[in-house]
Amino acid sequence: MAAALVARSPDGDVSTRAVCEAAGVGAPALYRHFGDKEGLLSAVVDHGFDQYLATKRGRGPGTDPVRDLRDGWDTHTDFALRNPNLYRLMNSPAMRTPPAAALESHRILTEDLRRAAEQGKLRLAPELAAQMIMSANVGVCLMLVSRPATFDDMTLSRRVRDAVHTAVFVPEVMADTAPGTGTSGTGTSGTTTSGGDEAQVPAVATRLGALLRQAPGTVFTPAESALLGEWLDRLSNTAPERP
Repeated sequence: MAAALVARSPDGDVSTRAVCEAAGVGAPALYRHFGDKEGLLSAVVDHGFDQYLATKRGRGPGTDPVRDLRDGWDTHTDFALRNPNLYRLMNSPAMRTPPAAALESHRILTEDLRRAAEQGKLRLAPELAAQMIMSANVGVCLMLVSRPATFDDMTLSRRVRDAVHTAVFVPEVMADTAPGTGTSGTGTSGTTTSGGDEAQVPAVATRLGALLRQAPGTVFTPAESALLGEWLDRLSNTAPERP
């Protein structure tokens, strides 16, 4: 009920009185269930994330994680455009504690990036890449739903997606996803880049780190494995020097 009122509200806000009237209950019953208005809106946010995750939980991992990541970005944007008020509430700074479903969404994104790293397609550590992609995707969507008169170019999301993916994936992957190629990152292993041996280091370190975490083996002690993982992450996340 509250979610429907949020969706219909001109400004995305809803009063506890309106919820009580729509539900046919008194204020004491509402406060008994939710505590206060913030508790009520937290329940609406949980409901929103459950709706959003329904688009992701049902799909198994595909053979091409890059395609999964591109589709995941587009699905995210589509959800925001179809549920503008709910999306703003889901990403409001006023919601001090992120729901468990929001963390699940981030985990799904990170796992897709780990699969890309294992295939040599990622040039950054998956955790950093996930932060870059999520912050960019959410930022674009908030602009599209909050300021539609200014951000009225419907190609904006795709353009930002491709710009962020260029920073995240090795060049061969982006060459394969260019218009007219008809592929999505399947052409090369992604371990050779066009910038000399030094430019290859982050991508190689990212892939090695992902493979070692997938099958740690018994060569190293736990402490050695942790230290090696830290070194590889540091190499993965080293920003390239500008010429």
